Amino acid sequence: MTRPTASPPGLDVHRLDQWLRRTHPELATQDPLSATVIAGGRSNLTYRVEGAVVPLVLRRPPLGHVLSTAHDMAREHRVIAALQPTPVPVPRVVDLVDDHDGAAGTGTPFFVMEHVSGEVLADPAQNATYSATELRALSLELAETLAELHRVDPAAVGLADFGRPDGYLERQLRRWATQLDASRSRDVPALEQLGARLREHVPEQQAAGIVHGDFRLDNAIVSREAGSAPRVAAILDWEMATLGDPTVDLGMLGLYWDIRALGEAAAGVATSAVDARAGYPAFEELVDAYEARRARPVPELSWYRAFGAYKLGVILEGVHYRYRAGETVGDGFDVIGDLVTPLADEGLARLAGARRG
Repeated sequence: MTRPTASPPGLDVHRLDQWLRRTHPELATQDPLSATVIAGGRSNLTYRVEGAVVPLVLRRPPLGHVLSTAHDMAREHRVIAALQPTPVPVPRVVDLVDDHDGAAGTGTPFFVMEHVSGEVLADPAQNATYSATELRALSLELAETLAELHRVDPAAVGLADFGRPDGYLERQLRRWATQLDASRSRDVPALEQLGARLREHVPEQQAAGIVHGDFRLDNAIVSREAGSAPRVAAILDWEMATLGDPTVDLGMLGLYWDIRALGEAAAGVATSAVDARAGYPAFEELVDAYEARRARPVPELSWYRAFGAYKLGVILEGVHYRYRAGETVGDGFDVIGDLVTPLADEGLARLAGARRG
């Protein structure tokens, strides 16, 4: 057994290899582990780990500037583990590790899960391998999967204490305003204005449920077995999951579904495979599919879609902060900040009634 010649930023592969052999010998092989950063993540770091009995995925917080509660590995691990017996497709978890001493290779808490085969649809070029009928069906299945998540009884899966649903929307606004204050490297007046407008018009909260927090097409793995139609094989990135008003997930899904309409700034930051010309339905059809599966009416979504724009704007401002501090891993971070103001303008337009749906 030889030591890998290199480790990706944020992970000592040799120490991880030793940890796996000590704690999960059933997963170890004669081969040393190797790891690569999975492209696409702009928050928690995600690595694909090879050399074990099955391919693994490791999740850890980002390097450097880490906002309070934003990268809680224990919460993300807990919700994925809890959802495994439900209709919501999630990866199989392996372990949660408090590695503050660095013995397992990260120096932070992390968790490991099994890799799910398939692809993440994040670029229009990927649509070429699917028919328009398949992309439409996948889109509606994604909406139905969100409805299945919101149908789960938190208490029935051990998540009754996973959050405080009462006052959720007001608390969310305070939380993201606090995150913005913690990530200040420049003035963002439109984002400030959007936060103030949202606080003035908080809707009456809908029935509580499990909220994913960042539900979108490119947080799903699409798998196709030979001779079968493609399907949603797993939902990923549960780092912001909690209990609250599930309608915020619809707002975020709508924001991402139509994000290419924000222009060049979006194209450089928030890549999306959604393209009506390839067969993807309009977001309104996803809302109809969601409503039918969940069997309860969906409220008017303007506030929720504006909130999604505010939340993503704050998140990207935090990423911009880390980029300026030299604490990001990978390419593309130099243009992250360019989308913040267009997002804020989109949210303000939603609240003003200039955007529908």
